[in-house]
Amino acid sequence: MSTSATGNAAPGDSGMRRRITVAAIQPRLEIGEVDRNLARIEDLIRQAHREHSPELIVAPEAMTSPTVYHPSLRAVARPVDGAPYQLLVRLARELDCLVGGGFVARRGDDTRGTYVLAEPDGTTHLHDKDQPSMWEHHYYTPGHDDGLFTTALGTLGCPMGFEWNRSRTARRLRGRVALLAGGSNWWSYPNWPPLDPWLGRDHQYNVAVAREMPAWQARAVGAPAVIASHVGAVTCRTPLLPGVPWKTILVGESQVVDHDGRVLARMSYDDGEGYVAAEVTLGPVAPAAPIPDGFWMMPQAFTIHAVWHYQNLFGRLSYAANKRRRRFPWQAQPATDLPNYVRGDTAAPAEPDDGSTADAAPDARDPITKAADR
Repeated sequence: MSTSATGNAAPGDSGMRRRITVAAIQPRLEIGEVDRNLARIEDLIRQAHREHSPELIVAPEAMTSPTVYHPSLRAVARPVDGAPYQLLVRLARELDCLVGGGFVARRGDDTRGTYVLAEPDGTTHLHDKDQPSMWEHHYYTPGHDDGLFTTALGTLGCPMGFEWNRSRTARRLRGRVALLAGGSNWWSYPNWPPLDPWLGRDHQYNVAVAREMPAWQARAVGAPAVIASHVGAVTCRTPLLPGVPWKTILVGESQVVDHDGRVLARMSYDDGEGYVAAEVTLGPVAPAAPIPDGFWMMPQAFTIHAVWHYQNLFGRLSYAANKRRRRFPWQAQPATDLPNYVRGDTAAPAEPDDGSTADAAPDARDPITKAADR
């Protein structure tokens, strides 16, 4: 990896401010097809690396399968040190850059939405999403770490999914990180023709939230951001409405954003599958915006609020019932875990550890976008 010094250290930096190239892939994945999806993730990461030689490449959360409401999702969890983890470690070593991605991981006696960032020397950093949202509760449980990674590039903050739009994420990371780096699995409203005038309006607002939230988080935290997102049409099921399909889209919006919210590179839904890359100057810098008082950085539509609590409760009850009946395939395998920081070549199963590492770090600009070969 190579970086270039660009001046004096900012408050909280560990030394020189640096400009680096970061990349985010935007895949179109298939529900439940773990092996096929991992092969596609690898292909896109390699394409992004060949073209841009970035110091950091991020894949979305849920890179083994889009997390939607579907029976096949009960079988997508993998051991935390299993194939998805090993893929990220191998690519980081081979490509000589940091590589990150998320998946539903078995951690001890439960599963969590885990994001893994691997460094070229084999070091890994793990973050579990603080709170599953709605149907995500059917497949994994909340995490408890702060999402701070001390890396060769400095301290990185790792938001996942709706964490990108939560005020408490900004409070946790504000002024403490050089870069925000993570992924999203942002789905939208169903295509139900009788309700199109209402749901269609909220769908457009939901896409706008996905488009604007990286910039909001970057301004509030005081650091540039890179986010990788899923894209493509998807059909799943509707919780508590058997036989009613939920036809929707994964909205895309993979981006690289400067600390002041300026979008440096972006892929929308219409851009399809591919990757984006841009040069950033690592922070932290003085935050450019206050943190909202409420739960959300950007308010959610009324329809989200209307179903939020009962969907969350239904998901938690469903997970508990399926676990009690041993209906998850992962329950037939031995329980393993890793600490949230694994140093160098010591990546072997270990006792659960909810701690994370945090330290200070450096600083980050220039757009490049590219649709990947189909």
